[in-house]
Amino acid sequence: MVREVAESCVESLMAEIVSSYCKGVYANKPELAAPRIEAIGFQVGHRLSERYTMDRPRFTDHLEAIKFICKDFWSDLFKKQIDNLKTNHRGTFVLQDDWFRWLAHMSVDPSLVTSGSIQDPSAMAENEAAQATGLHLYFPCGIIRGALSNLGIPCAVSADISNLPACSFVVRIKV
Repeated sequence: MVREVAESCVESLMAEIVSSYCKGVYANKPELAAPRIEAIGFQVGHRLSERYTMDRPRFTDHLEAIKFICKDFWSDLFKKQIDNLKTNHRGTFVLQDDWFRWLAHMSVDPSLVTSGSIQDPSAMAENEAAQATGLHLYFPCGIIRGALSNLGIPCAVSADISNLPACSFVVRIKV
């Protein structure tokens, strides 16, 4: 039996997690909200990876595990595969999603974004929408890190918003 959750419920839950940690629990120390949100994503990714790989043999190398994340894992979560996977063959992978579903309903002030990077970090902090969008990416980064951790691959995951709703996740394998 396949158990699924409505996408709108997941989006609402993410919005509430970000809101709760940023405006409630860590209102006085917002820099502590991001690691907590990422930790929740880590637990979710770890458990989902356990569920999705229980009938599979262990992966033999990093590339095989990353391909699993890009194809099967991502398809189960977002009903589509990662659009592009790049690697430098030295432990860094870039997963590009040109239509990241969890960012499809968000917007960022276009005056702050030029050529895929934020012009002034202090301006980004002032723009609440841009900051909230960035905080929403800690959860999927945690999911990816948790899934790979469960597969025996310690890593660091960061995200970059190039042009909403496009998003890149950079995975750096820890040696």
